[in-house]
Amino acid sequence: MTDVVTRAQEVLKEHRESIDRLDAILVYTLGERFKHTQAVGKLKAEHDLPPSDPKREEKQIAHLEELAKRADLDPEFAKKFLNFIIQEVIQHHKRFQE
Repeated sequence: MTDVVTRAQEVLKEHRESIDRLDAILVYTLGERFKHTQAVGKLKAEHDLPPSDPKREEKQIAHLEELAKRADLDPEFAKKFLNFIIQEVIQHHKRFQE
């Protein structure tokens, strides 16, 4: 094997290790986020508040799009990702209301 191929394999391994660490961070971060959204859902149910807050969601999406731009991440992807999370949270909140 040439030195170039060996070095490429080393760099590839380093990138993959970083990706694995970042995936773990994402999973744990989402877990922590959902703990808080579960608490919010219970609070909303206890006080007969609606499961969603469209104004807040709109504000959060705009904020995430701005963060995505600063992070050099496609803002449309960030928006889709947050919309997915928001819809999941709303479903959880609706279950508390039943």
